[in-house]
Amino acid sequence: MTNILQNKLLKLNRIFKKLIMITVDSVLIILALYCAFALRLDYWYWPENNLIWVIFGAPIIGIPVFYSFKLYKSVTRFIGAKSLISIFQAVTLYSVIWGLLGYMIGIDGIPRSVILINWMLTIIVIGGSRILARWIFTRLDPINLILKKNVIIYGAGSAGRQLSQALLLSGEYKHVAYIDDNLLIDKTYINNIPVFAFSKIQLLINNNDVDEVFLALPSISRRQKKEIIDKLNKFPLLVRSLPSVSALAQGKVKIDDLLEIEDSDLLGRVPVLANESLLKINIFDKVVLVTGAGGSIGSELCRQILSLKPKTLILFELSESSLYQIEQELLQSTDTNVKVLAILGSIRDKARLKKIFNRFQVQTIYHAAAYKHVPLVEFNQSEGVLNNTIGTMVVAEAAISANIENFVLISTDKAVRPTNTMGATKRIAELILQALAKQSHNTCFSMVRFGNVLGSSGSVIPTFRKQIKNGGPVTVTDKNIVRYFMSIPEAVELVIQSGAMSKGGEVFVLDMGSPVRIYDLAVKMIKMSGLKVCDEQNPEGDIEIAYTGLRPGEKLYEELLVGDNVSSTQNSLIMSAKEKMIDWDVLRPILNRLQESALSSDQSNIRSLLIEIVPEFKPQSKIRDLLYDE
Repeated sequence: MTNILQNKLLKLNRIFKKLIMITVDSVLIILALYCAFALRLDYWYWPENNLIWVIFGAPIIGIPVFYSFKLYKSVTRFIGAKSLISIFQAVTLYSVIWGLLGYMIGIDGIPRSVILINWMLTIIVIGGSRILARWIFTRLDPINLILKKNVIIYGAGSAGRQLSQALLLSGEYKHVAYIDDNLLIDKTYINNIPVFAFSKIQLLINNNDVDEVFLALPSISRRQKKEIIDKLNKFPLLVRSLPSVSALAQGKVKIDDLLEIEDSDLLGRVPVLANESLLKINIFDKVVLVTGAGGSIGSELCRQILSLKPKTLILFELSESSLYQIEQELLQSTDTNVKVLAILGSIRDKARLKKIFNRFQVQTIYHAAAYKHVPLVEFNQSEGVLNNTIGTMVVAEAAISANIENFVLISTDKAVRPTNTMGATKRIAELILQALAKQSHNTCFSMVRFGNVLGSSGSVIPTFRKQIKNGGPVTVTDKNIVRYFMSIPEAVELVIQSGAMSKGGEVFVLDMGSPVRIYDLAVKMIKMSGLKVCDEQNPEGDIEIAYTGLRPGEKLYEELLVGDNVSSTQNSLIMSAKEKMIDWDVLRPILNRLQESALSSDQSNIRSLLIEIVPEFKPQSKIRDLLYDE
């Protein structure tokens, strides 16, 4: 019943709400004044003659004064210290005006002490009525009292206190305690909520049935956040994070802004500030084309390129739906004069590519178009070769004929000592550019090699998150499999800087940090979702981790370098590798044979030619397993 009444009051028109408040205040003003006389005279006094008008006419003075102090524009549910100060000022002015008018009119029977008593009582009833209303709307809700989740706020600073106030108004959460690393405030109270050191967190979880912990530390670095997350990872808590300091400064702190821990926070990578001059060299006021513009890397390239203000940005993509999606996003987000052109086409169509390059006078190309999913390319070997290898050769030759200034290939760590067709095709793509870079022409070729990126299609973290949401199991191919990870925006930013440093033919390798064991990542994500791993040690756990075995062509670990000949660059996260190459006169005839074999789906010959070009290629799958191409 209480909940129904609350909802009806909340849905009332604002004018009706004001009328209710004015009516209640009028009654309270009269009641306070009547009680002031009774307290002063020490008996229940009933006014006579003109005193009746003085008492019952008090709202005529009080309500306009309260209105002038905007007491009826404040939302009662959100009343705070500033509103109480306004009430104090308004009541003080009303009491003074009422007392002066009483004496000026010359009404007998008004003791001077009544003015002071009336002032105190009116402050109590007017302020108290609003505090009571706030309490009713925020606390006295039978449904919320049962369903609210008990939460801990990590951080008792200003952000934590603001978050606590926001939680007070929430119908979903109940703030039971603070956790803070400052031992000086251990066992103190903030707004009647206790503050404890981190060592007490297990006790708090047990005593309060805590489900979630909110990080209210918007100013700390990513490395510090990772250290805290690692500590919390030992407990079955769902961890959410408060937005940045800028969001706090703009007054955007609300429950809906609490975010699940970002993918990048799971890894704790600390991004290095970009070199702004390098970012602009190949882009600013130039005509830039991105192949595979609708893919994970390609679309992020387009976003960052657009922010660097090229003259024209050309989106080249085979998938109509992907092209339309990124085109609409860029058109809606840009406030510059950059011309954005969406062009459908295949990277294997040299004639069309040459026409586009010449028609729009393209100056820089970022070649991101590729088939990248290892099992799919393994089972579609012919298409993998035609797209990743022959397609790269076609785009590169078209770029040379059109006098393109800069050509940057997006490569992969799977190209290093590959065990699958996808890696082998990408390594040959690198060899093609290395060989072409030695030829006489005006195009500067470079390659950028990096590992897995977070958030891409098929990426492990979104997959784990979905599996956890569905109740498991979380699937891991092997308990010992490890991978390098980097966020897509960081990888793309480094790709752009790498291309700007190129002199021709370099293989740039991004520093991916330390490799991450996929099993450990799965365990961390399960625990940070407030759940427990179900295994032999804990059969009563929530989510099981299932091992599916290595997929065709997959290996336990990836590498970033073929050799050890590397040198540093202007960016500490970018290395330049010098690796063995094949002369174009030797490579081109083999590529012609490879193309013919791919077009005729001669799987055995394709495999042989891949190994001939990349001797390090150690395929794990057998020719007979390439089912889709038989």
